[in-house]
Amino acid sequence: MDGVWGTFRAMKQSIKRWGAVLLFVCGLSAAWSQSEGGTCSDFLFDLQDVRFEAIEASWATGGAWELRIKQPLDHANPEAGSFYQRVYVTEFDPSGPTVMVTEGYDRGRNYPSELASAIGANQVIVEHRFYGASVPDSLDYTYLNIEQAAQDLHRIRTVLGGYFTGPWVASGISKGGQTTIFYRYFFPEDVAASVPYVAPVNLALEDERIYEFLNGVGTRKCRKDIAAIQRRILTDYDASLVRLKWHAKGQGLHFNYLTVEEAFEYAVLEYPFSFWQWGADCGDIPEADVPLDDILDHFLEVSGLAFFSDDGMEDYASHYYQCAVEYGYYGYETGPFEGLLRALPMSPHPSAIFTPNHMEVPYDGGALAQTVYDWVETNGDEFIYINGALDTWSATAMPPNADRDALYYFLEGQSHGTARIRNMNDEQRTEVKEALERWLGAPVVGSLAE
Repeated sequence: MDGVWGTFRAMKQSIKRWGAVLLFVCGLSAAWSQSEGGTCSDFLFDLQDVRFEAIEASWATGGAWELRIKQPLDHANPEAGSFYQRVYVTEFDPSGPTVMVTEGYDRGRNYPSELASAIGANQVIVEHRFYGASVPDSLDYTYLNIEQAAQDLHRIRTVLGGYFTGPWVASGISKGGQTTIFYRYFFPEDVAASVPYVAPVNLALEDERIYEFLNGVGTRKCRKDIAAIQRRILTDYDASLVRLKWHAKGQGLHFNYLTVEEAFEYAVLEYPFSFWQWGADCGDIPEADVPLDDILDHFLEVSGLAFFSDDGMEDYASHYYQCAVEYGYYGYETGPFEGLLRALPMSPHPSAIFTPNHMEVPYDGGALAQTVYDWVETNGDEFIYINGALDTWSATAMPPNADRDALYYFLEGQSHGTARIRNMNDEQRTEVKEALERWLGAPVVGSLAE
């Protein structure tokens, strides 16, 4: 069997106990020196509390592995329990730079991240605790907080740094980019640089900077066209809802966490946020007086009901908990829809947070986010912030600060999914390359070098 943890290759080099290979033992530590000439598989096999298997990665020159690393639920109290965290390791040159991809959610596969490819680096992808395969048997959300997640990353960085001895860079996208920023706050010496993509730092449960952005982004005509679509759908409420119920039935969507009426209204309120986040084209917005079916076809492409269905609530349960307790988030302005909402209140503004099982979660008042924000403003050197000028989440991105040795990009015409190094102009790419080489003390050998 090719997929046995530890791999048969490692079996040949291992001791045997009771006629079988010991796949993992206790405690994350190993005496190791690259001068001994061992392979990454040798190094991984010598680690304790690590399960691993070799996986295919056609882009890698040194191989790739999927790991399960045993982590304490509470790093300050290991007796509280443990879980296994999923990690992907891809090797090129163990003495060269390594990019740690700080995922904000689950990660079901290995892939070449843009930054690792850009600088020609080894790569370590870390699935976030309480997502995907990195979920404890007892889903106690008490242990899902920013500091524990940062401790996870630090532990992995410390252990794998025994093999990947070059400078490390942390990078993540969206919520993963938030993770990059918070990780740097807790462990500033772990990495030589941090590259968060499209990463917000929200300072309230209803961060009103989102409203300011939505009321000013794009052209006045485009914003008016967006509002007209919302009003048309809500004005033709019954006819819209009937059509959308049939759509939901065809998609197998269910609504128990929210009623279908609540989900419908949330989706309408979400429409401008999603429109700008994902870079929809203002030229594709239909006139508000065209047949309703044409309006709803466009609406479903941009927003739609699936995000607010039971599956959506389940998929993002851990995320919503984190937003409710520490991350903060956003809400929906209702003023323009007086008399049109039936299921949701006009005031207070409906929140975009849907906690697991409607649990009451005490918010920290934005204390940690503000502390990190202030720390980054004062100490946040060796950062590259990559944001899209059209992306709604750029509203709460870290603002440019001329006092820091950092780069800030709000790429024109780019959104949440396209604000990337590959879409920078030549001058910007050169600036990124030179900054990374200066901070890493090593030449960039990936696509940025071309």
